[in-house]
Amino acid sequence: MSIPDSRGDRSFHPGEEHTESLASRLNWLRAGVLGANDGIVSVAAVMVGMAGATEEVWPIIVAGAAAVLGGAISMALGEYVSVSSQKDAQEAMIVKERHELETMPEEELEELTGLYQDRGLSRDTAELVARELTAKDALSAHLETELHLNQDDIPSPWSAAGASAVAFLTGAALPFLMSVLLPVALRVPLTFVAVVVALALTGAVGAWLGGARPAWAALRTVVGGALALTATWLIGTWLGTGMG
Repeated sequence: MSIPDSRGDRSFHPGEEHTESLASRLNWLRAGVLGANDGIVSVAAVMVGMAGATEEVWPIIVAGAAAVLGGAISMALGEYVSVSSQKDAQEAMIVKERHELETMPEEELEELTGLYQDRGLSRDTAELVARELTAKDALSAHLETELHLNQDDIPSPWSAAGASAVAFLTGAALPFLMSVLLPVALRVPLTFVAVVVALALTGAVGAWLGGARPAWAALRTVVGGALALTATWLIGTWLGTGMG
């Protein structure tokens, strides 16, 4: 734990990130990994399914391009709607807290004091801390202590949508390019191998960022992806044979 020293430094470890900032970055990284994983699986399933149905490259390109574009837009839209709802809720809480501070400051000061008492401070110390923080920035003190919210850290829906789309496109690039560029005889098996390796990596990294066991997460992701690819290839082969 970082403790301010007598010279007024913020920490004995000036390069150390705050817990909330680090957690926020890890959440963004984990969302990016999951977005890439979605791109890999969904586009690979379409590409392998089409490869099972036909050996012609043009239908595979058309289907793959539709899957890439549609998936990226869907991911971006879903993230935009989700983060917009979160942003609206946080902004509403900020407005409500600001109104309460303006209309009932004494009650809010007492509430803040009680929150610090609940954390183990004595009444006198809790009141002193509450008064000093209120004098410095009452709104921030209440948001952080009462609602665990930082008014300067409101997520951007547009940034979230863009990051989600980029992550999806990054993952989708692998199966798309391999299915299009590889010769017919190697198209499905090499795409399958590359996707399995990529899924193992994304599964392990996602688990590591979330504090879970990488090996188990990688295995689970690989098995799920392999099942998806096998199912779509079998369906594509069956439909291709039926149409032939």
